[in-house]
Amino acid sequence: MQRLEKFSSESSNKGRANETQGIPLGFTFEATTQSGLTKCIRTADRGKKIMKLVIQRVNHASVTVEGKVTGEIEKGYLVLLGVGQGDDESMVERYVKKLHKLRIFSDEEGKINRSIEDVGGEVLVVSQFTLYADCKKGNRPSFTQAGSPAEAERLYEYFLEECRKEFGKVEHGIFGAEM
Repeated sequence: MQRLEKFSSESSNKGRANETQGIPLGFTFEATTQSGLTKCIRTADRGKKIMKLVIQRVNHASVTVEGKVTGEIEKGYLVLLGVGQGDDESMVERYVKKLHKLRIFSDEEGKINRSIEDVGGEVLVVSQFTLYADCKKGNRPSFTQAGSPAEAERLYEYFLEECRKEFGKVEHGIFGAEM
């Protein structure tokens, strides 16, 4: 099983770092964030199209598979990508464009007003089907809304391909890796 080994968040108000260790999430990564700002994009338009992205702006992030770092970035986005049933290429294209235009980095005045392009940021993408965990009934999560593994991998690879067109440096984890 992959585990969240270390995550530290810098608070712009207090200047202290908080750490959470040993929380199982399906992958291992280390990240240092800016003000703990996380964006979550989810859509439920047009029926079952519900691709999910969790976007964490970071000062540094890396993903490790079987003890080997497979992706590592400096300042930019750590993106957890969940593919749902009915998701398609048009959703990938829309979300990559949205990701490119998001203004969630601070400017010189401290306002959240700069895009990843403005700060020369990088992107680390990690597939994360557990974004589809449904715990409404019982104690075992259901993943029935997650896309099939073959389709999810195809759209994950397409997401990476589209990101490479928009961003300078794009790193990634390994789809379906056992940790």
